Amino acid sequence: MIYRLAALAALLGLIVGMVLLTAPQPESVARTAAEQPLHDPGYSATQARLVQTGSDGRPVYTLDAAQIQQEPNRGLVELQQVRLGFRDEDGNLWTARAVHGEVAQGSGLVQLDGDVHVSGIMPGTNGPTEITSEHLAFDTNAQLVTTQAPVKIVMSGRELTSRGLVANLKERQVHLESAVHGAFVH
Repeated sequence: MIYRLAALAALLGLIVGMVLLTAPQPESVARTAAEQPLHDPGYSATQARLVQTGSDGRPVYTLDAAQIQQEPNRGLVELQQVRLGFRDEDGNLWTARAVHGEVAQGSGLVQLDGDVHVSGIMPGTNGPTEITSEHLAFDTNAQLVTTQAPVKIVMSGRELTSRGLVANLKERQVHLESAVHGAFVH
């Protein structure tokens, strides 16, 4: 009987030893968890306003949107029902509205998509300028408006259509890329 109890105790000791040796150590579990970065869920908001400020603390641009969703793993902020506002170098206010938008964090680059309408006073003119397209990009730092999509510009009651546009608000230049239709006659 004693032999049976000794054999059972040895077997039980062997099982407990195996469990203890193969179980992860608390220190290594904590170390593994610390080595993996935590998932950043980002933020989301409705009826929100984002304001990008310059080094002087003054607003560079404002973005109003019905819905904002940050995607930190992609470095983007997605926007729905967007309204963008900013001032050019001459202090003229420009506004843009679109169905969707996307901002690359820290870049000042705003992509607008879906029924995009831009309006403002082009430097060197007195009348309003309207630019419409399905896709436009605003580089708020360089003050560039660009698209490769079909675009329509209305200035001083005259209309031009084109495929592709580069409007440099700092340099007061508008370049229409191709398939230009329309004329400005004085």
